[in-house]
Amino acid sequence: MAFDIQMIKKVYSKFPERVEAAKKITGKSLTLAEKILYAHLWDFNINKVFIRGKDYVDFAPDRVACQDATAQMALLQFMQAGKDKVAVPTTVHCDHLIQAKLGATKDLQSALNNSNEVFNFLESVSNKYGIGFWKPGAGIIHQVVLENYAFPGGLMIGTDSHTVNAGGLGMVAIGVGGADAVDVMAGMPWELKFPKLIGVKLTGKLSGWTAPKDVILKVAEILTVKGGTGAIVEYFGPGATAMSCTGKGTICNMGAEIGATTSTFGYDETMERYLRATDRADVADAANEIREYLTADPEVYNSPEEYFDQVIEINLSELTPLLNGPFTPDLSSKVGKEIKEKATDNDWPIKVEWGLIGSCTNSSYEDLSRASSIAQQALDKGLVTKAEFGINPGSEQVRYTAERDGILEIFERLDATIFTNACGPCIGQWARYEDPKEAPKNSIVHSFNRNFAKRADGNPNTHAFVASPEIVAAIAIAGRLDFNPMTDSLINKEGKEVMLDEPTGWELPPKGFEVKENGYFAPEEDGSHIEVIVDPNSERLELLTPFVPLGNKIEKAKLLIKAYGKCTTDHISMAGPWLRYRGHLDNISNNMLIGAVNAFNKHTNFVKNQITGEYDAVPKVQRHYKAKGIKTIVVGDHNYGEGSSREHAAMEPRHLGVAAVLVKSFARIHETNLKKQGMLGLTFANENDYDLIQEDDTFNFINLSEFAPNKPLIIEVVHKDGSTDSIIAKHTYNKGQIDWYKEGSALNLIKKQNS
Repeated sequence: MAFDIQMIKKVYSKFPERVEAAKKITGKSLTLAEKILYAHLWDFNINKVFIRGKDYVDFAPDRVACQDATAQMALLQFMQAGKDKVAVPTTVHCDHLIQAKLGATKDLQSALNNSNEVFNFLESVSNKYGIGFWKPGAGIIHQVVLENYAFPGGLMIGTDSHTVNAGGLGMVAIGVGGADAVDVMAGMPWELKFPKLIGVKLTGKLSGWTAPKDVILKVAEILTVKGGTGAIVEYFGPGATAMSCTGKGTICNMGAEIGATTSTFGYDETMERYLRATDRADVADAANEIREYLTADPEVYNSPEEYFDQVIEINLSELTPLLNGPFTPDLSSKVGKEIKEKATDNDWPIKVEWGLIGSCTNSSYEDLSRASSIAQQALDKGLVTKAEFGINPGSEQVRYTAERDGILEIFERLDATIFTNACGPCIGQWARYEDPKEAPKNSIVHSFNRNFAKRADGNPNTHAFVASPEIVAAIAIAGRLDFNPMTDSLINKEGKEVMLDEPTGWELPPKGFEVKENGYFAPEEDGSHIEVIVDPNSERLELLTPFVPLGNKIEKAKLLIKAYGKCTTDHISMAGPWLRYRGHLDNISNNMLIGAVNAFNKHTNFVKNQITGEYDAVPKVQRHYKAKGIKTIVVGDHNYGEGSSREHAAMEPRHLGVAAVLVKSFARIHETNLKKQGMLGLTFANENDYDLIQEDDTFNFINLSEFAPNKPLIIEVVHKDGSTDSIIAKHTYNKGQIDWYKEGSALNLIKKQNS
């Protein structure tokens, strides 16, 4: 039986009525995304049609999910909200703080030794406030959610950008910062700009070496890393319905890499099969009763151009396996000849040192079974594997079932390292080198979602390429980036030429899923007696102090850094070894913007202190400004804050005294995070004004006292020689968000309203 089945039935009981009301007010048929959004309005008195990409709307999500790295700050904030219990079903999943090094058992024990203080904190807070707790080793948050909590037609938010994975089960699931999660956990409405809609029609059928991963790699090529910003991507067509539920999850998962608000698929038979296989027949039965409402109206898919803002069509029968990378997930190449040509032209290492299979994107039973069919061929055909293998199962249920069915043994016979059921290398939790800074130039292939520089192993010289699990397996066996398993042969131990056959696998385990201990701890019914203790001397955890409002007068603010080129949340607040400080705002602030490239000298973590005239680390310079009571601003390029949902990338600058971030454009989640923390997130009205910013500039905000929706801010830029430029800065703040700014943060406002 499913978790929260009564909640799900309650959602379904209102769903048809609300959808019909929405169709009446809009006067048209609806996409699945629109049905879910309208059915989850906070105040369901629909009296207007929401304008996509413009109107801010309040919603009522059904549930919240948090992973351990982001849950620390989210729950530290929730503790200040004045609530006794979470208002909606909420879970915490311990998957980020486990470093991959020696193998599952040793790595898990090491994590328990090193992070026990954090795990105990999360477990006690969860127990106190009615939150379900999944212990370390239970699995990767998004796979566990898909197996246990996701349901067609639901609306959920999660403190991780890959929350969108649950779209594989027909949800609208959206990654947010912890402050957004606090709103929902505290029983407040959750605000989102009504998304635009992108339709992706899938025709034909996947076959041979092509996998669901190749669909999203192709979409990433088409839309780029920012092409989906502000939009929900809805997949449909015969190719979509033929695809497995976990395959759909893979596609939705990597929608985060095109900047999409989320991605989703309409409810179909593959989802029903998955629900029943994961012991949720009651959810499948309930969904079947309103099946027509859990997908778009037929007119939408028959004439998609009339209902979506953009339509993309992909013929799966013509799609070929792809490799995306290095250093960005939208640089796409066909396996074989095309990747070889690009590698030669760009001096990418052809030799592949590691093949990594797993992560929240591709760690299902189906993924492991298809990859293992390639590994089995290496054994059967006498091939010597040229690269090392690393495997991260998605959950204990997947791991246990795969072990029972002999899948993991196949990899182990190739000397693969089976890592913990956790994120591991995907988020930089990979102890591959003693000193990553001195590590050599090399190539790896993986089935993960992101491949930014230093993302996996901390080595800026690691060229990471994203592919399907089966292609990763084939390339790892060959040890060459340019290997094409469809055309190229390999020489086995006997000196004979052999070729790999097409992968095979199972959509679902033939003998069903099985697990002995899934790692779930249910909270006490009444946790009021539980005391959550945070050691004031802890280096890992720190109770929060409310932010002081920045006020309506900002003058003589200094430029901290003008970031050049790509500046993701990994650049603003690195993961990897810094994960240990995710619950201690002051300590983790020592990594603020240390990965951003300074536009004036092209170095990282090396900026000018305008007071001393000397160059130093970004956090050190910023702390000097803060000690002097001087506010600062950060200037950035396009899609600033791309990547993870981590709100630390907004909280750290706020904590250290940055007042505003002025960029060419924002990634959605990061812009919201800045707003939530009471900062100014601004964009150049004229992108070329970015070029006006000089190293010794100071900034005066001329009309901040008139801060209002749809009214640009005017910034006077004073240069070192005394000359000035006037810059117009746009913003997307509505009245409620301006109230966050005036109160110092959204949390300050919540606390005030609950007092």
